[in-house]
Amino acid sequence: MEEEARIGQPYIVDVHLTVDFSDAAKEDDLKKTVDYVMVNKVVKEEIGRRSKLIETVAWRIAQRIQQEPLVQGIEVRVCKPAPPINGDVERVCTTVTL
Repeated sequence: MEEEARIGQPYIVDVHLTVDFSDAAKEDDLKKTVDYVMVNKVVKEEIGRRSKLIETVAWRIAQRIQQEPLVQGIEVRVCKPAPPINGDVERVCTTVTL
């Protein structure tokens, strides 16, 4: 909605990764697992880009993070709390799984 585009809207984003981190866990080595700072950065960047659909935001986040070599699978869920849809709805969500 036009009003949302002007004033902004909070979002809730969950990122679930499938990663074989056994080497990282055995060796206690940060370089052998996914950089969660990078994951957070991608989420913040994509949430900050103007989009009409939360589906688009979820897709972009999933596509970018999936490019990381250790990521074997990803699920991204984006929720919009209290959407302005003329109903008593707590939130709307979409999930992308790659």
